[in-house]
Amino acid sequence: MGKTIVIHGRAIYGGHAEGEALVSEMPLMGWGNVKPNEGCTVERNHPLYKVCFKDKILVFPYMRGSGGFVIYADSKKFGMNPAAMLVTESISVIVTMAMRLKQPVLTDFDIDPMTVIETGDYVEVNGDEGCVIVHKKSDSEEDV
Repeated sequence: MGKTIVIHGRAIYGGHAEGEALVSEMPLMGWGNVKPNEGCTVERNHPLYKVCFKDKILVFPYMRGSGGFVIYADSKKFGMNPAAMLVTESISVIVTMAMRLKQPVLTDFDIDPMTVIETGDYVEVNGDEGCVIVHKKSDSEEDV
């Protein structure tokens, strides 16, 4: 593993989770653009089109669209939910989704996670303390 970075934020929903990061540079859209039974976005031309977010730490800048974003929480019914979500800009719909998902969701970070976390990094989320520990993936063979 590479270096470790600690980020502090505000919990929308607490709890603990850890796993591999899945980062979306583009915002995520809900209604009609997510398949909760498959655990993926199906928005065409999105970089994460049909990339499974099951058990991942889903990192994204913000959601776009309407209240349909709560559909992401339905992925839990199918066991296809992300382990946690880190969202740079939060609005009330994210709060509603987090309450339905019942997994750690954090926002309002001291360091923008979009500038620190990359897909494949190992991330520990402590929503109870508002702490995110990022273990950077190895940058070279020497780190292995």
